[in-house]
Amino acid sequence: MSGLPLLQILLFSIIIALGGVCDGIGYTRNDFPSNFIFGSGTSAYQVEGAANEDGRTPSIWDTFAHAGYSQGDTADVACDHYHKYKEDVQLMADIGLDAYRFSISWSRLIPNGRGAVNPKGLEFYNNLINELLKHGIQPHVTLVNYDHPQALEDEYGGWVSQKMVKDFVQYADVCFREFGDRVQYWTTVNEPNVFGDGSYDTGIAPPQRCSPPFGVINCTRGNSSTEPYLAVHHILLAHASVVRLYRENYQAKHHGFIGLCIYAYYYVPFSDTKEDIIATQRANDFLLGWVMDPLVFGDYPKIMKENAGSRIPTFTKLESKMVKGAFDFIGLIHYFVVKIKDNSVSLMTELRDFHSDQAVKTRMDEDLFTGAELPISPWGLEGVLEYLKQVYGNPPVFIYENGQRMLRTSSLEDTPRVEYLQAYIGGVLNAMRNGSDTRGYIAWSFLDVFELFNGFKSAYGLVYVDMDDPELKRYPKLSARWYSQFLKRKTKVDTDQVIESEENVFDLSS
Repeated sequence: MSGLPLLQILLFSIIIALGGVCDGIGYTRNDFPSNFIFGSGTSAYQVEGAANEDGRTPSIWDTFAHAGYSQGDTADVACDHYHKYKEDVQLMADIGLDAYRFSISWSRLIPNGRGAVNPKGLEFYNNLINELLKHGIQPHVTLVNYDHPQALEDEYGGWVSQKMVKDFVQYADVCFREFGDRVQYWTTVNEPNVFGDGSYDTGIAPPQRCSPPFGVINCTRGNSSTEPYLAVHHILLAHASVVRLYRENYQAKHHGFIGLCIYAYYYVPFSDTKEDIIATQRANDFLLGWVMDPLVFGDYPKIMKENAGSRIPTFTKLESKMVKGAFDFIGLIHYFVVKIKDNSVSLMTELRDFHSDQAVKTRMDEDLFTGAELPISPWGLEGVLEYLKQVYGNPPVFIYENGQRMLRTSSLEDTPRVEYLQAYIGGVLNAMRNGSDTRGYIAWSFLDVFELFNGFKSAYGLVYVDMDDPELKRYPKLSARWYSQFLKRKTKVDTDQVIESEENVFDLSS
């Protein structure tokens, strides 16, 4: 079984928790390597708007939002990044970002999911990429972020069908051919481990496939016992096929890199009992191992295969060889720590789904689906990076999402976000000093974008967007000011001074 010895995992958790982290006063940008990337990010449906313009067709996220599952909000307009991208890129440059992580809308680029490319969609992404490069900002591009075309979902069920592999490869080929000469960093599918769980087991995320009694919605289609495994299996095959395509046809001439983005809580035992410690490792195997084990070792974790049995697909020898090593880097999404309590009695029940296979009870430091502020536990991010280092051979990592959630407000004094960023950037530095091969930090999110579960009720943005203003005017927050000072001055940043200078929050050029 992959993973650290169980006692070592617990011991490391305690060491990290007691060890402390660098704070905002204790480090500068100069403490990071000169080629370390700092940036911020969004995704297509969350920021672009123009949902019904210039040939774009609905994605599964459009369908989800219009059914009322995002607090009644939709992203038909969102932040109107589609029309305001030049203004937004100028803001990025003013803040001093090295990189911008965004996703491409498959529905905008190839409206039917396959076949003809939409000229207007092609023009938009070419313009955006060129504008970024004009301002010295590195594009980091994700191909799919919860938004594959509804046309493919209607035709054959999207990721539950192996037909999706071929269509995804053809879509990726268009992106590499059209944009690859200017994009050096690609990720294929955003957080397939959480997507598999939320979209095909509980049904809380698009395309909302699940089955009673496991789904938390009124399930009308799907199978919670098999489809999470099936969807992620097809995503891994599609990812590996796209990596092979990129390496064979594009990498040598474009000199780029390709990876996969995973979601990671940092799991810690609820108690020091043997049962909770074992459950913590099981949770890690079901969350991280589900994707990382195939990429590094060529197969799923042993405990997953034992618990899921015939419900989890198997790799052929050829597929295993193709998936193993199919990444140049790992994109990491992390926000908070989760405590694990054993519930293995559920493994004895006859009717099982993905969650009962996992057989743990979780106590989250904060509810994932509210607008409440997240606890500041940077040792959790350090712990995930250490786990990747020790278990999976220390792969190159970009932190692609990390940030503080707050209730959406017009107040620009987002001090908790400043404190969160300070702590977690310090945690990344600690992990690097401990040997982690982390290459960049991308704060979530650049703007107050449309969120999956909360719509516009909660926000992570460095920049406030006034949704009541017809022009959707942007207002940089205190966190943007702090980030800008950190990125530009390359000196120790005194948080108190930043907070006291809030009257200059719009002056990002100093």
